[in-house]
Amino acid sequence: MSDSLLYIVSTPIGNLGDMTPRAIEVLRQVDVIAAEDTRHSKRLMNHFGIDTPLVPCHDHNERHQAGMIVQRMKAGETVALISDAGTPLISDPGFYLVRLVRDAGFRVVPIPGACAFVAALSVSGLPTDRFYFEGFLPAKGAGRRKRIEALAVFSSTWGVYESPHRIMELLDDLGAVLGGDRYIALAREITKTFETVMAGTVAEIQVALQSDVNQQRGEFVVLVEGYKEPEHAEISPEIEKMLQRLLQDLPIKKAAAIVADLTGLRKKDLYDLGLGMKNGE
Repeated sequence: MSDSLLYIVSTPIGNLGDMTPRAIEVLRQVDVIAAEDTRHSKRLMNHFGIDTPLVPCHDHNERHQAGMIVQRMKAGETVALISDAGTPLISDPGFYLVRLVRDAGFRVVPIPGACAFVAALSVSGLPTDRFYFEGFLPAKGAGRRKRIEALAVFSSTWGVYESPHRIMELLDDLGAVLGGDRYIALAREITKTFETVMAGTVAEIQVALQSDVNQQRGEFVVLVEGYKEPEHAEISPEIEKMLQRLLQDLPIKKAAAIVADLTGLRKKDLYDLGLGMKNGE
């Protein structure tokens, strides 16, 4: 196996002070840097005095460029991959390149640094023991709502990236699907001059953004608290008697459904109670 390496290098998402010394050293030492947008990355390279050649590697040319990069690595070159900002591959190009490089027998080395999603999660006040990153939701309203419906039942914190021209539509869809009282956190322009992080119910965040249009500008990370099962409602002795009487003539499922329709209680709670009655508990 060759000593050539592919480095996955994280770059700042706003504040240039977040560029790590290790990232600067690696970018100076590699033979070539594959960048999502070479013109954008050239400004970053100039700031840190890095004169390593840049080649483009983005959504539209990644498959072709990946083959060229592997050939360069076979010739003994070492390569770094960077995105426009943050950690490459996190809602950015690079997956195909990394897979191809690994399949060719070369090592892929991470150079950790900024990531907007992780940064937002750390200050959100939402549970972080388990979380799910969705990336970008579908741009069209119907597709976006359908995906939110699938995410609505996740019990862990989940989050998405969103652009300024769709942030209000996203909040509308979250309210329509999840309800206005679902708790969320919204992080805007993380590490940049006008960074703001706000948290509250969907309805509260909607009001906050509607009252200040400046808060609708910039790049967003939206984090949503996971679904919580509603607490079991207390079943009164009268309802228990009603269920018990119906169980004399009906299956548990049917009896529970009838009582649920009459009382508004959860069918599952009534089914569990009826099951206990049948089993003599």
